[in-house]
Amino acid sequence: MSDAEIRTPSGAVRTPPAATRGAGPPVEPDGAGRSATPADRVARRDRGRAGSPLRAALLVAALVVVVQALLVPLFAAPAAHLAPRDLPVVVAGPGPVADQFRTRLTAAQPGAFAIDTVPDAVEADRALRERRAYAAFVLGPDGPSLHTASGASPTVASLLGQAAGRLGAGGPVPVVDVVPAGPDDPRGTGFAAGFLPLALTGMLAGAALVLAVRRRVARLLGLIGYGVLAGLGGAAVLQTWLGVLGGDYPRNAAALGLFGLAAAGTVAGLGALLGRVGVGLGALLVFLVGNPLSAVAAAPELLPRPWGEVGQWLPVGAGGTLLRSVAFFDGAGGTRSALILTGYALVGLLLVLAGRRELDKTR
Repeated sequence: MSDAEIRTPSGAVRTPPAATRGAGPPVEPDGAGRSATPADRVARRDRGRAGSPLRAALLVAALVVVVQALLVPLFAAPAAHLAPRDLPVVVAGPGPVADQFRTRLTAAQPGAFAIDTVPDAVEADRALRERRAYAAFVLGPDGPSLHTASGASPTVASLLGQAAGRLGAGGPVPVVDVVPAGPDDPRGTGFAAGFLPLALTGMLAGAALVLAVRRRVARLLGLIGYGVLAGLGGAAVLQTWLGVLGGDYPRNAAALGLFGLAAAGTVAGLGALLGRVGVGLGALLVFLVGNPLSAVAAAPELLPRPWGEVGQWLPVGAGGTLLRSVAFFDGAGGTRSALILTGYALVGLLLVLAGRRELDKTR
């Protein structure tokens, strides 16, 4: 008789079940109380693994839809609600006449204009060239004429042309463009279309430098090199090739280079400090938020409050304002924007130098 056999009191030999002999793995009950075999457990594990990627895919899809729901109004709402809001303009003419026209202009569009008065057309044109106003209503013996600065914003020039027509004495109002846009870009569409891709490439350059380059000094030199090349190349394309910029090439290149360094430095600096999360925050700040609030294609005073002013404190808005000032106004009105971009660039470079030390361990 083997060890596995048991003799009963009656003398019969009985073989115990396999589970009591230790033969084979233990059998666990399933959810319904039935015994679950190893094959059942493998099948359940495989089903769980198959469901995990599906849940992840659905979660990603839902998150993207949420981000989309936030981004669409962020981009569309400012463009859909363009209207003058305390837009700086001047009225030029004799005191009583200028005051009367100012009253008419305020009553026609309450809250639309921040109006200053000057004695004559010479002072009005000076205000336009110094970027103290977008346009001037010049009152003469034959009625009002409109002096514009389309270099500051062709969109504003067009809107004010319509407003002047409604205020005229039943006839067309003459328009004089004191500070025109680029020689080959009279409507200013090329300026905006050509500038915004520079924001995208600046963001990508900063991300690439912080993700692909591990040494701090190499990142720093890469950022400076990018700023120099972006300025020279961007000005060559926009001014020499496309003709959308006026002014002096070296100054345009310097403005574009400072903007490129500010955009790339912001992304790289946050990435060096916070890792991939920082890269995402930098991209959000520079492009996804900064782009629609920049008013590069319009004017900050046309966006709903306070977004026009907020956009001017972000790299894209400050960069567009600085480039317009340098290209069309001999630098007038660009000091604040230049200081803002310099601040972004310096902070970004400092963050790159202060990046997490472990990133320096691999080449």
